[in-house]
Amino acid sequence: MNIEPVITLPKLPPRPADSHKGTFGRVLIVGGQEQMIGAPVLAGAAALRMGSGLVQIAMPHQVLAAGLSVVPELIGLALDEDSVDALQHAAGQADVIAIGPGMGTGPGAQRWLDALIGLDKPMVIDADGLNLLAQKKHWPGSFKARAVLTPHPGEMKRLAHLFDCDCIPSDDTGRIAVASQAATALRQVIVLKGARTVISNGTHYRLNTSGDNSLSKAGSGDVLTGIIASLIGQGMDNFQAAMLGAYLHGLAGQAAGRRIGPRSVLARDVIDGIAAALAEYQ
Repeated sequence: MNIEPVITLPKLPPRPADSHKGTFGRVLIVGGQEQMIGAPVLAGAAALRMGSGLVQIAMPHQVLAAGLSVVPELIGLALDEDSVDALQHAAGQADVIAIGPGMGTGPGAQRWLDALIGLDKPMVIDADGLNLLAQKKHWPGSFKARAVLTPHPGEMKRLAHLFDCDCIPSDDTGRIAVASQAATALRQVIVLKGARTVISNGTHYRLNTSGDNSLSKAGSGDVLTGIIASLIGQGMDNFQAAMLGAYLHGLAGQAAGRRIGPRSVLARDVIDGIAAALAEYQ
């Protein structure tokens, strides 16, 4: 496999002075359950902090109010297992969809995923969205979304049968190869998370150089999902958004670590570090 490294990161999306909230993209985030209220909220807050104009979180109706109370700037969409029509309507209004954080793998979650991947929309699929895909025997023929898949090594191992892979290496060279193999076979952008996250579109790759152990906490992956979705919603293509999103996520973690110490950083602190990351990158 002949894949080329990408050295230079893209510029941030422009931010015109005469803009309004509709200028910077509408993000729809689908996820959450009674035991995992925080995951989609973290993703949504990260998207807002990254510059999105409007972020909607679609969560089960039993927990939506609790989620919105944490970040009142978010817009809610209450879901039940049969809310496919309402979800597809919201997806039609969105510029980008993120699905999976805290979603679970029950029948309702499966219906939501199947309804969304059949849409020709840019998408970020993480967490339980990936676990649901991994339960399928073959990559769905109904998959029309243009997606960024963001597995950690465990999720990548569960997905491996979909692209005829036997193991997930831990060394940089092997991780680059397997991420690129998956990107080529599935025809999606792959973000293989880890200490040195690999981003590949099958022909090009980047080995991320930012970040430290400040990011070694539950919820940091949800923050990354929100950052990448926000950049796509602001007009970046999937591969560029994934590369830049991973880099800024790492810078935000480092900024949080400098402020309170890397051992004590929570995912919400990484969100607070996004502003410092943006200032450093610009």
